[in-house]
Amino acid sequence: QVQLVESGGGLVQDGGSLRLSCAASGRTFSSFTMGWFRQAPGKEREFVAAISRSGGLTYYADSVTGRFTISRDNAKNTVFLQMNSLKPEDTALYYCAADATRIPYGSMWYEAPENYDYWGQGTQVTVSS
Repeated sequence: QVQLVESGGGLVQDGGSLRLSCAASGRTFSSFTMGWFRQAPGKEREFVAAISRSGGLTYYADSVTGRFTISRDNAKNTVFLQMNSLKPEDTALYYCAADATRIPYGSMWYEAPENYDYWGQGTQVTVSS
């Protein structure tokens, strides 16, 4: 069993920054493909960013490219999401997700929530205007 625990959410003003963390346990972290997704009230869950097992490949939704950065520290079993230049439309519950069984292929693979077997409980990010 894999446990994912997100932290770092909060209330920030338009243009501000936050850094989300997701700590994983239960299996070898370096075997996980990791992703961040978010869900705003009344909307479907959407892809934000993903990172390959080694950290050598990263993928971003168009809406966050240039503002968000995903990274991982395999020695600390943690994945991060640095969020800069936050906008009110970034307000959502942010989820960390992990997959340890599939072989990713192509950027679209990382964007599909059904490719991730494990999910955290989420951390709320609220951006005020």
